[in-house]
Amino acid sequence: MMTRSIGRRTVLATGVTVGLATWIAQPRPARGADTPIRIGVLTDMSGAYMDNTGPGSVAGAQLAVEDYRKIDASVRVEVISADMLNKPDVALGIAGEWYGNQGVDVILDLPLSSAALGLATMAKERDKVAILTGAGTADLTGKACGPNHLHWVYDTWSLPAGVARALVAEGADTWYFITADYAYGHSLERDTAAHVVAAGGKVLGEALTPFPGTTDFSSYLLQARASSAKVIGLANGGGDSVNCVKQASEFGFAKSGVRLAGLVFQINDVHSLGLEAAQGVMLTEPFYWDLNDGTRAFAKRVAPLIHGHMPSMDHAGVYSAVLHYLKAVSVLGTATAKVSGAATIQQMKAMPTDDPLFGKGRIREDGRKIHDMYLFQVKKPDESKGPWDYYKLIRTTPAEQAFRPLNEGGCPLVKA
Repeated sequence: MMTRSIGRRTVLATGVTVGLATWIAQPRPARGADTPIRIGVLTDMSGAYMDNTGPGSVAGAQLAVEDYRKIDASVRVEVISADMLNKPDVALGIAGEWYGNQGVDVILDLPLSSAALGLATMAKERDKVAILTGAGTADLTGKACGPNHLHWVYDTWSLPAGVARALVAEGADTWYFITADYAYGHSLERDTAAHVVAAGGKVLGEALTPFPGTTDFSSYLLQARASSAKVIGLANGGGDSVNCVKQASEFGFAKSGVRLAGLVFQINDVHSLGLEAAQGVMLTEPFYWDLNDGTRAFAKRVAPLIHGHMPSMDHAGVYSAVLHYLKAVSVLGTATAKVSGAATIQQMKAMPTDDPLFGKGRIREDGRKIHDMYLFQVKKPDESKGPWDYYKLIRTTPAEQAFRPLNEGGCPLVKA
């Protein structure tokens, strides 16, 4: 079972300053030519998303800095972090203090879409950089796109696309959603429903669940089963998805032929459940620790920092984003990068992305970082060869097909 004890001691061991229930203030850095680049990881250290983000995201940032120093040791870099408690006002309060008084140049992670949308606006107003690796809403590169933020790893369009198409093609063509009642959940349901309908399926209804705070999903699951839908789409994530799958297993959904679609379901969620409960769940991810030599090498470095657990796509995303950001800083120079976040974003877009975790990719005009996506199915217990051997690869979706077409998002940065 996934422990909830990963916290301050583990992350401090990486040399990173961590804020827990409230942000721990840091002395404002001195101004001058040697002022370091400051990276802030604004994450979930104590809530539903801590296993997939949290300490692992901080570790990903720190490892990226270590690897960057082998490329360019002349740039000083510091990493700080804080727990945003899954509250938009807390997240934006920390971000404002970081940008305004603590010399933070770039903020990453933020697995809360409502807060991420606010951060995107703040980054533009203050000419800073925001790279959203944990937030899901595809609106970040749609109507809410902007010159000072990027969307890394995944979004609510890309992850459900493969799952919805595959299940409808198999005949699982009627869907019912259990949806977290905030920006991310609504975006995830909206985008998944569009894929279902486009593939020839039908949406029968939804159950909205309060977020955060819902732990008992039994009434919502029974409501979904009563609809006679063939698929229950979990438009939530982290601990909420885990609880839904666990409770559905207890109700015998699989035996009754009801399929579960983990729309944002990650490796740590599977580990928390165990293969007996999670087997057969279809999911899409751009990263799996056992995918290739590069992902396995990264997992070997991260695991000791998070109690032996394998890294998630969000942990990998922070690593990838920090490394690319710092490469852009090397091209621009520290002084220019610190003065203009928009200039830094433009430099990042001008450079192809390439790292051992996601391979080759690029950043589009709308701020969407694209790479291959993989459709996986969770293994049965007798198919697993050992701990963390959880996925079997069904198919690969090439980068240019894996994300929403550029001309369909409504981003004002995209030329007609």
